Amino acid sequence: MARTSLLGLLATSALTIAIPLIASASAKAAETPVSVICNNWSGFAPVFVASDLGYFKALGLKVSVKVDDEQSDALAGIERGDIDVDMRTVDDYQRRPRTPTTPGVMIGTIDESDGGDGVVADGSIKSVSDLKGKTIAMETDIPAYLLMQLELSKAGLSYKDVHIKQVAGSDALSVFSDKSIAAIGTFQPFMDQAVKIDAGRGAHILISSASYPGTIIDAIIVNQSKLKADPATFKKFLIGVYKAVAYYNTNPTDFIRLAAPHFDLSAKDFKASVDGSLTYTSLATAQTYFGTADKPGPIYGVFDTLMKLNLANGASDHQLAAAQSFDPAPLASITAADLK
Repeated sequence: MARTSLLGLLATSALTIAIPLIASASAKAAETPVSVICNNWSGFAPVFVASDLGYFKALGLKVSVKVDDEQSDALAGIERGDIDVDMRTVDDYQRRPRTPTTPGVMIGTIDESDGGDGVVADGSIKSVSDLKGKTIAMETDIPAYLLMQLELSKAGLSYKDVHIKQVAGSDALSVFSDKSIAAIGTFQPFMDQAVKIDAGRGAHILISSASYPGTIIDAIIVNQSKLKADPATFKKFLIGVYKAVAYYNTNPTDFIRLAAPHFDLSAKDFKASVDGSLTYTSLATAQTYFGTADKPGPIYGVFDTLMKLNLANGASDHQLAAAQSFDPAPLASITAADLK
């Protein structure tokens, strides 16, 4: 009888232990995995912070992030289906090898550059016109290249009037020590560093994305087929991102504390990479940019302007249509109450 009571007690105890374990397993199973790919840019920090603060988990999502600079890897991942979300600038979205049939549609924005990209020139270059016949070191697939094209056009020049030396944006700083290089195209923190390090040459910021608000915008991109099959998941992803942006706006110090380790930076250095360089786009800003299907917002016009530039400078091989490149529905379905 004692043995029977013991077995009963053990069975009851096992059941008591099993119930929370089963509940925990069910909770994990209920989390929808979302895989994200992006490059190492501070503008994407809201995704990491949304995970750290438990926003995605509370929405039933398990978000993982892969850092990869290659657009071809992102396009292949989106097409295969092993990548759910890609994040990159609108102009980069347009670049080869994308074609009108390549999967991927923009459903939101996460940040915009407002000083984080540009061109640093030596003291002999007083205006963009002075760059005629000069050598500029930069990559042709970073925002600085497009900004340079805009400024050259204003001066009645084109890339045929300058010499471009292909150099990675992060390496441009070291190349600038060569006095045959009149200017470099890069991004922060390398822009400010070039001005300080090469002060003896009169280094100064000649072109900045701060002069082109609403132009260099990072978009959130998903496969149209996946979006159609599961719109709720991508709506939840956007909600998590915009909750994190709202957290930055109210608690910037703690946001920076959480974000910095994801970029292998100190809090001080991460703050420097954000201040005066980029703005995280809030839900309201993103909704204004996108508008609705019936009344498209200003980002459609920006897309068309950038498309012309990318076709002209050879960065794009195909004319893409804004109407087929954006889907404002998920963003339009989010309300301020969803961020509470």
